[in-house]
Amino acid sequence: MNCAIGIPAFNEEKSIAGIITKLKKKYQTIIVCDDGSSDLTGEIAKELGVIVITHKKNLGYGGAIRSIFLKSSELQIDALVTFDADGQHDVNDIDLVLKPIIEDKADICIGSRFLEKNDNIPKYRKIGIKTITKITNMSTGLKISDSQSGFRAYSKKVLKKIIPSEFGMGVSTEILIKSKKENFRISEIPITISYEGDTSSQNPVTHGGGVILSTMKYVSIEKPLRFYGIPGLILFSIGIFFTIWTLDIFAETNKIITNIALLGIANVLLGILLLMTSIILYSIVSVVRERK
Repeated sequence: MNCAIGIPAFNEEKSIAGIITKLKKKYQTIIVCDDGSSDLTGEIAKELGVIVITHKKNLGYGGAIRSIFLKSSELQIDALVTFDADGQHDVNDIDLVLKPIIEDKADICIGSRFLEKNDNIPKYRKIGIKTITKITNMSTGLKISDSQSGFRAYSKKVLKKIIPSEFGMGVSTEILIKSKKENFRISEIPITISYEGDTSSQNPVTHGGGVILSTMKYVSIEKPLRFYGIPGLILFSIGIFFTIWTLDIFAETNKIITNIALLGIANVLLGILLLMTSIILYSIVSVVRERK
């Protein structure tokens, strides 16, 4: 099986050489996406003889994953493993992540940091990742333990079908949402992780916010009736309740309670807006899917 290791890299000149050197001992095809680095990341990768994709400016983690997916499809890779360039992942875990793909037991295999006890992970990261994973599971119906792991293996089927469009950290969630829609088989295996020196350059608040917004965006597109329609119906019902209450008070006292009346009008209008949005978006998505 023709396997490739894809490494998204941004200003990783301190660690990229060591990682590539370890990978080259076992894997023939290594793809590095130099995502607009201002240091020698790209030059070091080229000197070591691997395939290098160069972004003239920093597009973000998702942009780098997209380029690696496209290059892997172009090279007709049978299985792709995405592997971080910051030294957090263990090269020895690659075969474990690849195994379900090679044995055709999964289309995507996620290297999970939470399937086994891992005291290496800082508490704030653990809380953030598990929160985002719960939101992802609720949105997709999946039951996974680590939706944000960048250490994953993808089959050729996934590489052909999914082209990531999210340029930020939300790409991990985007791929899961699209994979669920395509009924791809998703499995997880435990991996080891190192956070020595706090290697991640991504602000955890920015990361979390970006992922949540990305999740909301894709759920609103995939399930507009549920995402907009249900809240719209609830708000409309609340608005009707306050409107009837206002009319009842007016009938008894000949007075209008402004606050109650405004609550009724606001909720009715907002409810109608959300209901119309859900119907319009559902119609647009349906037309686009039919054309595809």
